[in-house]
Amino acid sequence: MSLGILFLIAIGLSMDAFSLALIYGTLNMEKKYHNLMSIFVGIFHFFMPLLGYLVGKFIFSFLPIPPEMIAGVIFIALAIEMILSLKKEEQLKIFENIFSICLFAFTVSIDSFSIGIGLGNLTENILLAGSIFSITSALFTYLGVKLGDILVKRFGNIATLLGGIILFILGIHYIF
Repeated sequence: MSLGILFLIAIGLSMDAFSLALIYGTLNMEKKYHNLMSIFVGIFHFFMPLLGYLVGKFIFSFLPIPPEMIAGVIFIALAIEMILSLKKEEQLKIFENIFSICLFAFTVSIDSFSIGIGLGNLTENILLAGSIFSITSALFTYLGVKLGDILVKRFGNIATLLGGIILFILGIHYIF
């Protein structure tokens, strides 16, 4: 498989991280979380396909709930919290600790796990593929959160409301 194909797959895998980072960028997060989000998403996008590759389809025989449904429920809960936070004067603190950042990174990396299951059929160099996925997703996450920060400065709470609505729609999409 060519590097170009792996890069295109990496872009596809990074789109949900970009979209959600864009939404979270509208929340006026502390600047340190911009970098942490990007780093953790990159780390998860490296290890999740490797884990999917190693575990394979065997793991899904034990999970009664598809991983996409779990991600959908998390997205809907975050969307509701975002929309409800518009009434509050204080800053919404979704990322208060490393656990919440890891949860975000895990959620946007679930699709990388699925890709990892079939990755062995696409390329023999799993580490190269994981590295490309990692770097691309970290970059897209960083760009998304920075763009979201710009949007909220320009459009205020409307950007946060739209972000919450988009997150809710993504949650419904993952569930169904």
